[in-house]
Amino acid sequence: MTPSKTPAEIITIDDVDVRVSSPDKIVFPGPGVTKLDLVRYYLAVAEGALRGAGGRPMVLKRFPKGIDSEPFFQKRVPENHPPFIDTATLRYSSGTSAEEAVIRDAPGLAWVVNLGCLDLNPHPVRAEDLDHPDELRIDLDPMPGVDWSQIVDVAYVAREVLDDVGLVGWPKTSGSRGLHILVRISPQWDYRQLRLAAETLAREVENRAPGLATARWWKEERGESVFVDFNQNAKDRTVASAYSVRPLPDARVSTPLTWDEVASARPEQFTVLTVPRRFEAMGDPHAGIDDAVGRLDGLLALAAELGPAEKAPRGGDGSGRRKSTMPLIEIARTKTKPEALDALETWKQRHKEVVPDLHPADVLVDGMRGSSSLWYRVRLNLQHVGEDMRPAQEDLIADYDPWAGKEWPGRPGG
Repeated sequence: MTPSKTPAEIITIDDVDVRVSSPDKIVFPGPGVTKLDLVRYYLAVAEGALRGAGGRPMVLKRFPKGIDSEPFFQKRVPENHPPFIDTATLRYSSGTSAEEAVIRDAPGLAWVVNLGCLDLNPHPVRAEDLDHPDELRIDLDPMPGVDWSQIVDVAYVAREVLDDVGLVGWPKTSGSRGLHILVRISPQWDYRQLRLAAETLAREVENRAPGLATARWWKEERGESVFVDFNQNAKDRTVASAYSVRPLPDARVSTPLTWDEVASARPEQFTVLTVPRRFEAMGDPHAGIDDAVGRLDGLLALAAELGPAEKAPRGGDGSGRRKSTMPLIEIARTKTKPEALDALETWKQRHKEVVPDLHPADVLVDGMRGSSSLWYRVRLNLQHVGEDMRPAQEDLIADYDPWAGKEWPGRPGG
């Protein structure tokens, strides 16, 4: 968020005073949305936003330097948090733990926005039971070259699979290019079972829509398809919840939809400026989600029927590392996405002769989670380049080390 000297403003929400620093600070220059505008947006949709994120521990994804700079991820709640912010301590298999923020009301929404949070990133558990998730989450993530109509087709296939196993899916735009489908479940299963159920759903969608959808773990193997991403169903993973504002120039919002809307809706329709009017006119399409609690028995039975998912081959050098079946080369590792794209352009200038053979899905620019922020890895899949024309692996154009200066047991590269 851009610097500003505007005095702080105190707003009273349900008899609670919340301080908003630099209220006139411009967060989204295009539509002219200020920090105070964001607070007012979340208050206007508070019922829906709290239905998605309320009562759940959340990671604070903060944008102190604005939407054009990388955010940092803060698991631990600030020590000076106000009394209306609850906390819950999550413990991970690595032996680490984090006391995370839990918001339960509209003042809590205003408080996280004041910290520089745009989207809300809750875990799929309630603060009262941290070991048993009550939500299964599927992210329909399109590969480059995939248009919206294909995402829609895959969404309806996913709905069909859910119907067949007795579950109800609730769709929403991701706020970027894809769709999320949320499923409320009884909190009787652990994370391992949740992830197995989600992976099984993804595999069955791929079976019913081959070529349109994929459950392949490795990005270079997906082609121009919609990845039914089941990986978000892990203890350390979060997704942007309903009514979250995403860091795109148009202040786009991750917006709940009815199934009738999925075919005609477009992500760009839903922004900070348009969603409050929609919410006032029609309410929250996910208002019934907490009354549609299902069980994982059907998906877990299907998992047994399908058998174990195919595993990636391992290298023969004794390292135990996975060996790709695709002709991959790595271009760069960078701190920011613009640096990653610049490195990609540098490589393309060096190898102009093969650029026309690259398909959109062959260019892999991935945001990778570091200790507290994202870093970027650039790779190319040369599967569509003739073997005699494929450039060899070269020295990385940029070689950023996100772990430099950090030491702990099990450190990557350590």
